[in-house]
Amino acid sequence: MSINFPLILVLATAFTGLVWLLDYLVFRPQRQQSLVDAGDVDEATKESILAEPVVVEYSISFFPVLAIVLVLRSFLFEPFQIPTGSMIPTLEVGDFILVNKYTYGVRLPVIGTKVFEVDEPRNGEVMVFIPPHQSEYFIKRVVGIPGDRVRYQDKTLYINGERQNQTFVAQIPPVNPKYLQYKEKLGEVEHMIQRNPYRDTRVEEWVIPEGHYFMMGDNRDQSSDSRYWGLVTEENIVGKAVAVWLHKKPGLRLPEFSRNGWIQ
Repeated sequence: MSINFPLILVLATAFTGLVWLLDYLVFRPQRQQSLVDAGDVDEATKESILAEPVVVEYSISFFPVLAIVLVLRSFLFEPFQIPTGSMIPTLEVGDFILVNKYTYGVRLPVIGTKVFEVDEPRNGEVMVFIPPHQSEYFIKRVVGIPGDRVRYQDKTLYINGERQNQTFVAQIPPVNPKYLQYKEKLGEVEHMIQRNPYRDTRVEEWVIPEGHYFMMGDNRDQSSDSRYWGLVTEENIVGKAVAVWLHKKPGLRLPEFSRNGWIQ
């Protein structure tokens, strides 16, 4: 079962903020009045009367930090770690990326309601979202926006009848290859994709309705995406993946920065 970190962060911020407010409005004046009622007392007794309860002390300490993290994570940028190889070669397992939370509109944390329009997803952009079949973050590339007719034939994308150009780059390994890498251009975005060398004779086609998006992984034959579980709704958009800022290989290995850069 996945942990709903945004919900935990909102609840923790609300709790510590409420405790701080109650102490400021109610309990602190009561302690000060108790000191007045006690009359002339020594310094130790004074400190004991005015001492904040442990829960108040911790709430006052943590609330500003939690509030800053909540604002940054909910409305500006959110970190995300790549869990699978579905976006190879663009993104590798262990990449830590930054997700821009305001590019596609400012949304309320947890419920995801858009409160301020900024921009809409475009074909070719890499997007983080919640798919229709799971309550976890997924990351794929946008290959169909509202109104598009998307066709996938012979491992090639056709959008509104127009073939999306693919240029061969390499085969991996060079002898008896398991994968073929191509440079693909979707809209204004040029990026790398990976396919297996076997021909696929299926022809699949989808028409994208309003408020929905068609997503595919760059590792085209090793990706669970809209071809299998359907379209992503506008309200389930998390944000745009913009940069790799750290890479950590599995196991007891130190983080490295060799893969840092903007995501294409």
